[in-house]
Amino acid sequence: MRCSLLLFFILSITWVSAQPALSSKSKKAVELYQEADNFRVRGQYKQATDMLVQAIEKDKNFFEAYFRLGQTYKSFKQYARAIENFEKGLALVKDERSKKGFWFELGEAYFVYGNYDGATQLLSLYIQNEVPSYQNKARFDLAKRMIDNAAFARQNQQLAKDFQQRPLSDTVNCFTMQYFPVLTADQQTLIYTRRLGNKNSDDEDIVISLKDNKGSWTSPVSISDNINSALNEGTSAISADGRKLIFTSCVGRDGWGSCDLYESNKMGNQWSVPKNLGQTVNSSDWESQPSLSADGRTLYFVSDRKGGLGRRDIWISTQDEKGQWTKARNAGKDVNTIYDEISPFIHVNNNRLYFSTNGLTGFGGYDIHYTERARNGKWSAPINVGAPINNHEDQFSLFVTADGEKAYYSHESLDENGLSFSKIFEVLVPEGQKPQVVNYVKGKVRDKETGKALAANIELINIERDTLDAFTQSDSITGEYLMVLNKGSKYALYINRKDYLFKSLSFDLATENAVEPIVIDIELDRVKAGSLTVLNNIFFGFDRYDLNETSFPELDKVVRFLMLNPKLSIEIGGHTDTQGDKAYNLQLSERRAKSVVDYLIKKGVPLKRVFFKGYGDSSPMAPNTSESGQKLNRRIEFRVL
Repeated sequence: MRCSLLLFFILSITWVSAQPALSSKSKKAVELYQEADNFRVRGQYKQATDMLVQAIEKDKNFFEAYFRLGQTYKSFKQYARAIENFEKGLALVKDERSKKGFWFELGEAYFVYGNYDGATQLLSLYIQNEVPSYQNKARFDLAKRMIDNAAFARQNQQLAKDFQQRPLSDTVNCFTMQYFPVLTADQQTLIYTRRLGNKNSDDEDIVISLKDNKGSWTSPVSISDNINSALNEGTSAISADGRKLIFTSCVGRDGWGSCDLYESNKMGNQWSVPKNLGQTVNSSDWESQPSLSADGRTLYFVSDRKGGLGRRDIWISTQDEKGQWTKARNAGKDVNTIYDEISPFIHVNNNRLYFSTNGLTGFGGYDIHYTERARNGKWSAPINVGAPINNHEDQFSLFVTADGEKAYYSHESLDENGLSFSKIFEVLVPEGQKPQVVNYVKGKVRDKETGKALAANIELINIERDTLDAFTQSDSITGEYLMVLNKGSKYALYINRKDYLFKSLSFDLATENAVEPIVIDIELDRVKAGSLTVLNNIFFGFDRYDLNETSFPELDKVVRFLMLNPKLSIEIGGHTDTQGDKAYNLQLSERRAKSVVDYLIKKGVPLKRVFFKGYGDSSPMAPNTSESGQKLNRRIEFRVL
């Protein structure tokens, strides 16, 4: 994926073709050299290298043949052989003009191969002896960038000792090529792309591996017959709950361009027939490498469409209230450069974006960087993730787990025959590199009376900012849901379904430091006389009955519920713990209930539909012997009359 090689390749052709005459006096050597060029420009590298080797056998001093042979080996990543031939050719060159070409090409080969000292020496010679011009500006600028990158790499290589990395087992790495790993938030499901061979035309499918009860990954299987086909299914993204998949397909499906993005949703154990995301996301150009926010409602992807800052940019689309993807927008200059940005990955905390780029200072080729989103939506200056994940080769497809402890990525190498193979690696993330960690709540939504699984809307509200941070739905067949919670915030979780009384849950991750996943099964009551729910996100000061502003999001939910059910009337009941005088507690609970009713009336609910009553400490939900029990007993209830 080293796109810059193509430019070097073209520039190098210009250098050699500009030579006034070839150095060899052997007619046969020159014929072989010229015939090799015909094969090389058609990508038939084996034939080209064979002929160039023969040309050198005819004339051991034919430095242009060494140069061309070095270029040809470099074009299919045989860097050791490329360097060997560049060095031999350079040793034969006498004039400075020809040396400049070798300095650049050999310097670039050293850089790509990780010889930063050698690269710096030769590229510096090239810059010192070359006269910048319109014709060589791109080449001149690239040489400067490689020198800068080499300096950065030398300073940061020692960071590799902080990492512990290993390839996943052969159970996972069982194909010729496997890449772009993604995991669900609970780290129990691994999804990745596998290719049966090392050619771009070889079959690609999306496979899935599950973690068994011993913590080992099981043998990968096709994710679904509805998704995989005789065509190629490529890079994919999964929502945190493992129920929404976005993937790439390039040929044969209904599409708008060369490669498009498609969506499939999981109900029970069945994936739906994929649908094209449409023209708001896809274009007549190339779209690929998707990444989804935790709730599956924000999509990051790569496209080479017009209107970007570089050849390949990162673009963003969000899903509206009707489930439609909005018109994609460019991620902007805080993320994208005039070069290439690829393989975005948004961490489940929804604030850290990882991506690969060849447009920022790094170790060479594509390096993985990350940027943090501030509260105003601006992205911070990108930071290189460092060694050993980044090195002189191309790096992409990084995935960091929800707890920030591990990262997964794919690494491509060459075998002894120069053929590509790749493996998925796991690496422990050092403390200084960890993203803001998250927790999550999961469980099942059911009908309280029948126990039947329910599809319900689940909203996550940041009650301090009164913003909708995430939205999802429980599975219609299993009732399962999963919602990611960022630490450092206070949340209200609302579970809604038509004809049912909504439920609210409260999570204070601003003060609590829960590390274990939270498992809560939700039972919804049908709307009928006597049905009751606790409003868990109504807050008062100590010994006070005036509402805190953080109560308003929940009260607005009550207002909305009443507006959607205009025939209902309700009672707001106030309750306290047993601390203090009973008469005082009764009065405090009644005043708190009245404060809630006053807010509802102020928001337009008719007076005749809302009543209040104080119960004091007469109806505890838990023993008053602990702070947690007392907290449960201090509550506001909502009862249908």
